[in-house]
Amino acid sequence: MKVTKLKIFLSIIIILILALVVFVATRSASEETSGKYDAFTTCLKNKGAIFYGAFWCPHCQAEKKLFGTSEKLVPYVECSTPDMKGQTQICQDKKITGYPTWIFADGSSLKGEVSFEMLAQKTSCILPQ
Repeated sequence: MKVTKLKIFLSIIIILILALVVFVATRSASEETSGKYDAFTTCLKNKGAIFYGAFWCPHCQAEKKLFGTSEKLVPYVECSTPDMKGQTQICQDKKITGYPTWIFADGSSLKGEVSFEMLAQKTSCILPQ
């Protein structure tokens, strides 16, 4: 009888440890998928702000880096052709002449690296604290 109770006790402990491991792993994965600026970048998109850039542009990379893990939500349009020698049609149509360029719903634009404060001011999006 004692061996059976010990097996049951050990089985329960193992199940609890596995449940804890699954919980911690799931929680860590969800934290990685959401970023500090998710709401801000979603607001930028909803307000019609669009970031035009080129993959080879160091200023564009710096601008993207500001968003951290929220970069995936940035309303971004790639303007460079893969060979870095041309510009995509959408960027030609928008008359993008430099990178990075932000264009807003009211038709205004800002060129160069733009601060979060300026993006918030142009869109009325609230920056997280």
